[in-house]
Amino acid sequence: MSKMKCVPWLAYAAVVAVTGCSSGTTDTGAPGSVAPPTSAPAGSPGTPSAGSPSAPSSGRTADAVPSCADGQVIVGAGEQSAGLGHRSVTLSFSLVQASGPCTLTGYPGVDSGAGGPLVHATRSLRGYLGGLPEGIDAPPTIVLDRDHGAAAMVEGVAVDAAGNNCPSYTSLQVTPPNTTETVPVATTIDVCQPEVHPVTQPR
Repeated sequence: MSKMKCVPWLAYAAVVAVTGCSSGTTDTGAPGSVAPPTSAPAGSPGTPSAGSPSAPSSGRTADAVPSCADGQVIVGAGEQSAGLGHRSVTLSFSLVQASGPCTLTGYPGVDSGAGGPLVHATRSLRGYLGGLPEGIDAPPTIVLDRDHGAAAMVEGVAVDAAGNNCPSYTSLQVTPPNTTETVPVATTIDVCQPEVHPVTQPR
């Protein structure tokens, strides 16, 4: 009789042992179900949703604009400026209104006009009265459009090495950078050995 009474007790202990071992597991829902994968909601950072716009593109850059060609650029000049024996004039470059945007890079060609002997302006990054700021040694590329132009300074001394006054020119022959068309520009500059600096964005 004692042996027969042990069997139910052993069966009950086995059931309790199995139940106790499974009590530490995580409930994942109904039997046989698979928990859905976690995902960021549509439109969250780093997870673009379908049809969402890309990052806004930047404005017009010089790389996307062609170089100016003959007939696209209007050349002008301001009044002469003076400073401690030096003279300068600022050339201006603007776009012909019927033309599309274009770029200028580097130095305009400048020769003297009426008022004295023919002299060719030498190219220099900067001088006594203007030019590129110190530390900038690469001429910039300037975009000409209907709202923006470019400028370049011509300068030199007003007295030669012997102390004589330099010729007073009343015009300059100017060729915009990247072009071959030379145009006469009315201006006044008293200079012996003119220098021309690269085109820059007007201030």
